[in-house]
Amino acid sequence: MKSPGSRPGTVRTLAVATVACAAALLTACGSSTGGAGADVKQTDSGGAITVWVDPPRVPAAKAFQQAHPEIKVTLNQIDGTVGGKSLQQQFAQFNQAGKGWPDAIFFPSNDDIAWASGAQVNYTADLTDLVPDVIKGYEDAVIAPCTIDGKIRCLRNDAAPDLFWYNKAFFTQYGYQVPKTWEEYGDLALRIAKEHPGKLSGFTGDAYAPDRYLWASGCPTNARKSETEVHVDLTDPKCVRAKDLLAKLVQAKAVSTLGIFDADAAKVGKDLVMSPGAAWWGDYLFRQSWKIPAGQMTGVAPLTWQGEDKPATGNEGGGLWGFSRHITGKQLENTLIFAKFVATDPRWQVELSTGLPAYGPVQDAWIAKQTKGKYFADNATTFAAMKGANAYVQPDHSYLLYNTGSVWTETMAAGLASGKTVDQAWSGFNDELLKQAKAMGYTVK
Repeated sequence: MKSPGSRPGTVRTLAVATVACAAALLTACGSSTGGAGADVKQTDSGGAITVWVDPPRVPAAKAFQQAHPEIKVTLNQIDGTVGGKSLQQQFAQFNQAGKGWPDAIFFPSNDDIAWASGAQVNYTADLTDLVPDVIKGYEDAVIAPCTIDGKIRCLRNDAAPDLFWYNKAFFTQYGYQVPKTWEEYGDLALRIAKEHPGKLSGFTGDAYAPDRYLWASGCPTNARKSETEVHVDLTDPKCVRAKDLLAKLVQAKAVSTLGIFDADAAKVGKDLVMSPGAAWWGDYLFRQSWKIPAGQMTGVAPLTWQGEDKPATGNEGGGLWGFSRHITGKQLENTLIFAKFVATDPRWQVELSTGLPAYGPVQDAWIAKQTKGKYFADNATTFAAMKGANAYVQPDHSYLLYNTGSVWTETMAAGLASGKTVDQAWSGFNDELLKQAKAMGYTVK
């Protein structure tokens, strides 16, 4: 989409420095004078604010500058690499110096909220009483990643629940019925793979794959009990059923071992006939990246596990905005104006954002705009499914200091790509997940 014109203000690319403190040593790094910023006096610039964003969020910041030319904004563009540690290290360095924090930041990875709100860095402000009217506009499941120990420590940019996508033209042509359960999905995927070799029912090679299948099953990979304790158990029946489903799909070559962002995914993606996938798959993957023709893909409600009475799904992304607790006065006031704008204002959330807004009151306006494109085979059903899927995202899944998606790509995805079975790759995934959780200082229960 077209970005708004630039307004006066500084736009810079920020090189995030790598410092000596490794993530595992963050406690030591933050324990010197100023530690987690606890003793640093809050500053007031008189109104000027500094904003850090990744490249896709630059239009949001520029839209704010255009809407509020009275507020001086220094806009820094940061590396959007998911799973990087250099940003975390730089914030620890800011704590030691007692200065340098941005007033607002779009976190490149949702996992960043774990360290940014944790005791050692403790950067993000508690927004509970600062923007209560904004918070009321979020569904509980949508704002859940920002709700940490009873405090709202961030704002959600977009909602990214998984719904169930299928190629309606393909299904109509061959008389297939859309599955309602995960088990029906598995059986139909095998049938399609046999009757139409090369047609695909999913992807397993990207960092969001465990969200699509394990999170959707309620598998405890990211069950936060406290800041220092997590529950991880890949032998849990809800993990086993997801593993068994994947094993069946992979063995039958019903799914691709590529990731959705891989170089060859656009070519292979044209053969996708059904899959669980995020709300943003519709525009970003199908239309923009894979260029699947209009009138084919449609989304419906997430699938239900056999024996359960309602759908169960995961979530793929849905970015988070954080705001500094080190500011006061006019600097804080203007930062909160920015916070409200990027979370709720149609000039960003409706006119420029391609993802379903997390803020509920603007979702219908966004849907009305997207519907004009007439891309999906059934627009009404697809957009209703996008809104409804938020209610079915499985609970007890938090963003933590370790990145489950990265562990997945290094173990499961790599193993499957090399010819291993799901069972063979699973043990490596289990071992590495436990290893990284413990390395980050968690007690695993």
